[in-house]
Amino acid sequence: MIKKILITSITYLLLMVNLNAAGSDGEGGSSATVKTNYDKAVSHIKIAKKHEKKGKLEKAKERYLKAQKLLIKSNAKKPNKADTLNYLGFTTRKLGDFEMGEKYYLQGLAINPNHKGINEYLGELYVATNRHNLAVERLEVLKGCNCEEYEQLKAVIAGKKSKY
Repeated sequence: MIKKILITSITYLLLMVNLNAAGSDGEGGSSATVKTNYDKAVSHIKIAKKHEKKGKLEKAKERYLKAQKLLIKSNAKKPNKADTLNYLGFTTRKLGDFEMGEKYYLQGLAINPNHKGINEYLGELYVATNRHNLAVERLEVLKGCNCEEYEQLKAVIAGKKSKY
């Protein structure tokens, strides 16, 4: 009897270990495959950027809009995340609302003044809205980062490429 209980217990433990290793949340779902609204939005943004590079602007716009809706939900659930506000600013700007995009960026900078993405994208917004001096201020924030955001904003300011 004790031997049977012991074997059953060991079998149960091994089964539980295997379920956890497979990413199960114990509720019949897999925690390894659950994507947040933020994650889904980032996927849409990546696809939208590819469409934009290929000149498929309507498809890009549709993806930016989907991403924006997901980011708004994400921000409502978990407010004051600089990464979320960065992409909210980005998608909003890409959809043509520079004023609201700027507000999102500034909210994000209030949380993380050195956020590389926000500083780059806000600088691009300033170039697009003819506020060159403010774009240069964003570039100065990025100056010592040795990062692609610095190089990209520098190129936009120099007029070598336009991403806004």
